[in-house]
Amino acid sequence: MSDQIKGYAEALLAVARADGNTDTVKSELIAVANAVDNNEELRSSLSNNLLPSATRNQILDDILAGKVSDTARGLAGMIVSAGKGSQFGEIVQSFVAASAAESGASVATVRSAVALSADQESRLAAALKQKMGSDVEVQVVVDPSVVGGAVTTIGDTVIDGSLRTRLNSMRSTL
Repeated sequence: MSDQIKGYAEALLAVARADGNTDTVKSELIAVANAVDNNEELRSSLSNNLLPSATRNQILDDILAGKVSDTARGLAGMIVSAGKGSQFGEIVQSFVAASAAESGASVATVRSAVALSADQESRLAAALKQKMGSDVEVQVVVDPSVVGGAVTTIGDTVIDGSLRTRLNSMRSTL
């Protein structure tokens, strides 16, 4: 990860902390990053530095108006205005990791075909905490390519509980 991405992430964290709602801003920016990652047209528009920054910001404002806090909208606009739309997801992931590290936790990215309920997320966080020996913040990414189950990544550790992996394991056993 580049120093530039870390610098933007630290700036996001400083603003969210100063605003007093780090958790809200974090969850909203994660949702925005997922939306950008899952929409090719949006990702292309926000990453196109040939478009004036005012145009890119207007696209973002039109999409986010009334859906996220002013702080999250402003931070997202800062990233896009600076011409870092193509790195939006990386910056948000670095922000989430910095926020978790500040509170002594690790970040677990969970890829699942469907969104997890709050109860499922909390049970998963508890199980991962027990396995890892420290607090774990769960970040769920809806990934339709995961067929059943989930794939969890914590740092360099990958826990693959997907149906595809289990079937492949059964196939190799037979």
